[in-house]
Amino acid sequence: MRLMEREDFCMKENKMSRRSFLKVGAVASAAGMLAAAPAAANAAAPNAANAAEEENGLLGVFGGKPKYVFLFIGDGMGTAQIQSARFYKGTVENNGAVVEGELSFTQFPEVGSVTTYDSTSFCPDSASTATSIATGHKTESGVINMCPWTRDVPYETIAEKLHAQKNYKVGVVSTVNIDHATPAAFYAHQKTRKNYYAIGKELAASGFEYFAGGEFQKVNGDGTGPDNHEIAAQNGYNVVTRQADAATLKAGAGKTLIIAEALADGKAMNYAMDAAAGEWQLTDYVRKGIELLDNKKGFFLMTESGKIDWACHANDAAASIHDVLEMSNAVQAAVDFYNAHPNDTLILVTADHETGGMAIGYKTTNYDTFLTNLTHQKMSYAKFDSTYVKSYIANKTPFEAAMADVKANFGLTLPTDPDAASAGKLLLTDYEVENLRKAYERTLEVGAASQKEMSQQDYELYGTYIPFSMAICHTINHKSGMDHTTYAHTGAMVNIYALGVGAEKFRGVFDNTEIYHKLAELTGVQ
Repeated sequence: MRLMEREDFCMKENKMSRRSFLKVGAVASAAGMLAAAPAAANAAAPNAANAAEEENGLLGVFGGKPKYVFLFIGDGMGTAQIQSARFYKGTVENNGAVVEGELSFTQFPEVGSVTTYDSTSFCPDSASTATSIATGHKTESGVINMCPWTRDVPYETIAEKLHAQKNYKVGVVSTVNIDHATPAAFYAHQKTRKNYYAIGKELAASGFEYFAGGEFQKVNGDGTGPDNHEIAAQNGYNVVTRQADAATLKAGAGKTLIIAEALADGKAMNYAMDAAAGEWQLTDYVRKGIELLDNKKGFFLMTESGKIDWACHANDAAASIHDVLEMSNAVQAAVDFYNAHPNDTLILVTADHETGGMAIGYKTTNYDTFLTNLTHQKMSYAKFDSTYVKSYIANKTPFEAAMADVKANFGLTLPTDPDAASAGKLLLTDYEVENLRKAYERTLEVGAASQKEMSQQDYELYGTYIPFSMAICHTINHKSGMDHTTYAHTGAMVNIYALGVGAEKFRGVFDNTEIYHKLAELTGVQ
């Protein structure tokens, strides 16, 4: 079967797609407006020129093309994740008052809502949703840029097309592993996202000018061949693993792969709230990407804040909030570039899907929230696991001793603590103490376990995470007025925010595949 025939089978091209239908409608509407124009002009001739200039939507349809394109993807960043960050920022900056803070991208002039389902599920994974964004095609969860079901037709990505057809320089940045599903969806084509070593090979073969983020997940493959660093170097990349060396890179450095020096859970970058003073965060890698990619022909930079998703999988509201705030800082770096190139730049901020079923509001806080409670959380669940819980399990530390660390790092205070009277809303009830004690005892018994090894009760309470850490996160979340419905993804729609050339195309409600098609139309790729 020829390539086109296979693609016809996979995508069922014999039926008019939703996008084709919408395009036909848009053309008809435009024709209607143009046909009606003479009558409108006769009725309002004196103001016609001004009205035309003010009608940004029409100018956007027929107007310029962006030369510099920024695409930010907050993995797992639904509306609740954005709003919780805004509410947290506003209330903390205003001494607990009910004030909504602003993020860099929530001030963009255009906002849309995007559906995220894939070919097999309303609750998709990052591989399929990133494929939709990158290629305009639906596929199965777990598949990267390949036809669903048969998985024998690769899809070319918007990044690849801009690189090959328009000579744009291309960059890919992620706070998680650089071969993780979302970044991989812009340069790789694999039947399964778990083909990490092969994905690393595709990264090296892509020819893209800039990569930065966490370490490859299977950097050595099966141990029989060169590692992914060596393969990248063989393909002409400067492979940089020290922050000090990354800082010295200048425009003209050539193809570059930066692996973050400070790695945390899963060989990803640290959560923003765990980063040490001076440690590069997402914003730094975006700024360095701009410096290395900037050129007269144009560039495309995809930036993923991947640990928003990881935090929400673990129901860690504070870690999620701080990573959203850091993503806002990274977007501001792009806005600074836009301010210098307003006629040539497009910035998009969206998500691949929502994670965790985050809710602002909890049963025991009724119609109120106490988000300032989250200021007492000093580290993510992951850092608490590695710093404290590991030793608890090894040493069978008494519960009360462990709770002293919980007080120091989360503010949660036992009723028997000498400081109980001043603990305020972080004073634990007897019910909460009992829940924490049960989780601690379960932790000493089993540590972390896979879902198949856990009881239904265990999984509902703790997911596949360490029970004690989950109980701590749930407790401070609930006391703050936050909750989650799942440890997985949901089918909730996500927002897209747009600023710059063609931004008006991204208003309204549409499917995530349309992000690719709108970008293709704006940039003129085929």
